Formats: sequence, C-alpha cells, structure tokens
Amino acid sequence: MTEQQTQEHRTQSDSNIILRRHRAHTDITLIVLAFMLAAFGVVAVTVATYSTGSDPEASLLSHVVESSYAMRQCLFLLIAPLVVGVIAVFPYDTLRRRSGLIYIATFILLAVVTVFNRAQGVKAWLDVIWGYTIQPSEFAKLAMILVLANHLSRSDHPMATGREKVQIILLVLIPGGVILLEGETGSLLVIVFLTAVMMYFANVDMKFLLILAAVALLLLLAVYGIMIASGSDDYRLARIASFIDPEMYSSTDAYQILQSQKAIGSGGLWGNGMFVDGSLAQLNYVPADWTDFIYATIGETWGFAGCVAVLIMYVLILLRMVWLAFNTKDRFGRLVICGVIGMFLFHVLENIAMTIGLMPITGIPLPFLSYGGSNMVTNMAGIGLVENVTRNRSLSAAVPAPQTMYNPYRVSVQPVYRMSRHRG
Repeated sequence: MTEQQTQEHRTQSDSNIILRRHRAHTDITLIVLAFMLAAFGVVAVTVATYSTGSDPEASLLSHVVESSYAMRQCLFLLIAPLVVGVIAVFPYDTLRRRSGLIYIATFILLAVVTVFNRAQGVKAWLDVIWGYTIQPSEFAKLAMILVLANHLSRSDHPMATGREKVQIILLVLIPGGVILLEGETGSLLVIVFLTAVMMYFANVDMKFLLILAAVALLLLLAVYGIMIASGSDDYRLARIASFIDPEMYSSTDAYQILQSQKAIGSGGLWGNGMFVDGSLAQLNYVPADWTDFIYATIGETWGFAGCVAVLIMYVLILLRMVWLAFNTKDRFGRLVICGVIGMFLFHVLENIAMTIGLMPITGIPLPFLSYGGSNMVTNMAGIGLVENVTRNRSLSAAVPAPQTMYNPYRVSVQPVYRMSRHRG
C-alpha cells in the first residue's frame, strides 16, 4: 500500500468515526442512566416515608406498598417511558416552529394557577383529580428551553441588535414575573440559569452577558433591601436570614437544614442501612425528606458512599448530554440539549448544596429522586427532548436551523472523506 493510499485510508477511517458520532440515533445510554436513578428514587422515597408502625424485617416490596408516596412515585415511574417515548418521536421541526405556542400555553397555565389558587404563600400547584396536582412552573422550564433555542439559533451572533435583546429578555421576564408571584423563586432561578447557559453557548456577546448578570444581581439586592426596610415577613427573606445565621433560627426556618446535616453526618461512610428503627428518617426529624430533602435520607441510609454514587450518576448523565450536544450540528438541537443540561445542573447543585447548608432553601427538587409527578414528568421530558434531537440531527453539516418536514434526517452534503480524497 502506497503512502497516498495509506493517507486516504486513514482519512476515510477518521471521517467514518466522525460520521458515526454525528449519526441520527436513539441514545440508549442516557435513557438507562436516567431510569436507573429514577428506580433508585422509588427506593429512597420508600425509606424516607418508613414509619414506626412498619415491620423492619419486611421485604422491600412490602415497604413500597405500605407507603402511599412510594406507590405514587411508582406510578410516576411507570408513566415515564411514555413521556420519554412521546417527546422523543414528536416531529422535530414542529418543536421548533410551534415553540411559541408551547410557550403561550404554558404561560396561560401559570396565570391560571396564580389567579385561582387560594393557598397562602406558595401558589404553584393546580388540583387535577383524586388528590393529584400539577406544577406548571416545572413545565415552564421546558417551554423556555424550546422558545429560547428557536430564537437564539436564528443567527451565528444572536442578540446583536437592541430589538433582539429586548425580545429575549421579555421572553424570560414575563413568565418569570408570574412564577415569582406564585412564590416559586427556585423555578425562576432555574430558568434564569438555563437561559444564561443557552446564551453562552449560542455565542451571545460576553460583555452583554456580564452586564445582564450585574443588573440581575443589583435588582436582587434591591428587592431584598426593600423587603428588609419595609419589615416584610416573607418566607423567602426568612430563609436567607436563617442561612446566614442558622443557630439563631435553629427551631424555626433553619430547623430543616440543621436536621438534614445531622442526618447526612450520621450515615458515616457506609450508612446506617434501610428501614432502621430509630433512624432520623423514620422519626421524621427532617421534615418532608421524601421531597426536596431526599439527599438527606440517602446520606443517612447509604452514607458518604451512597452520596458519592448518586453524584457520579448525575455526572455521567450530564457528561453524556455534553457529548451529544458537542456532536450535534444544527444550532437549534444543540441549544435544546444545552438548555436541558443547564436545567439539570442547577437542580443538582442547588438541591445538594441546600441539604448540606451551603445554599439557602429554595424548594428545588433533586432530579429523578425527589417525590413528585410534575418533577418526574419534566425530567423525563427533558431526556425525551435530548433523544428527539439525537434521533433527527444532521450528519455532516452545521446548519442554522434543524431539518424540516421535507428533509427530516439528512442535510445533503458530500461526505468529508470524499472531499478530502478529491483534493488528493
């Protein structure tokens, strides 16, 4: 084999590897990782809701059946494959073209909850049927990902004009203001974070991003300053105060954080085991530990090893999505994946940080593990969006917008190795 033939063979092999990375496919690895975490979440919820009247020697299945929360979480897990499947096979081009309608429908749902919910404090849930509720602010995260990906993917340098800047900012502020009125500060922070991530990877001017960050910080400080000056008793202000000085609020607003730290610390290296009589989980020392503070139960039950194992699973999921985004050519699809990454990343970092006392309580659930139907559906729908992108992405060319219904899977471009061979 001559040197030229060897070079051609090497070029063709490299090109084939590149094409395989960019091929349209269903990413089984990501699905398996997500469902492994979700299945473990059912076990964690079961342990967190273990009561003093239960038999510690009973089987895991018996404990699951005894817990109404665990049974509901099982139901949410059974629905999850349907959610992933429907979102994954949904027409790709329709997601882009109809993202505005999805955004409007979600905003209407947010407004309905805000107007008709009679609850005091947080007004984030809407009664559905048989005691089940939905949380529209969870679904708003996905709507924001789609509508922002659609707008930011239209050019190589989005938000270059004043009109574009105002348009994108209003897209975030309008539903964000409604979510804030509901008392859902955590969901608003998630949307702000994923927006920043998407803007960064959409190649928005870095100076403008820094200005936005500075303005947002100043507004936040101004709002809390006004609340303090007016003597407000808002629970969000109390949470920040308890975070700054937890000992002063040890019996009130800081109680949950302090008990969470005790639960995690009591687990040691390998944990105290499941369904242990006298455990903090059994005695409900950590309030509502099956929801936002599920990580405390994991720390007490499976110890430092269990906490690290959960973190490794999240890292694997995030890295897998980063890899898929890196190998996605069209900007809309890549930004969708980046938005989902931003959503998961903030949820994981904020939830774990607040359970160990490094961040104030914000009511943000831990993806796939915390109890909640809206949370589970949103997380699985996020996985479905990533799968939708990987199933329909281009193989060989960067394009400003995704494929259309007339060309759903390929952009007809001469393969790289043929072009290289022609040059030779």
